[in-house]
Amino acid sequence: MTVEEAAAYLRINRKTLYEAIRIGKGPAVVRLGRSIRVSREALVSWLRGNGGPALGENR
Repeated sequence: MTVEEAAAYLRINRKTLYEAIRIGKGPAVVRLGRSIRVSREALVSWLRGNGGPALGENR
């Protein structure tokens, strides 16, 4: 799925998901040229393992 579709699935802003991907805190992605794709399985497994602080928080 696209980053936009993944953000809608997560009910978060797409910019938030792009930032998480950029800093390496987001789900695993596949880059196809300038396009970024996220598999549903990678998204679900990332959600299950994502128990750290919110993006931008230092704990």
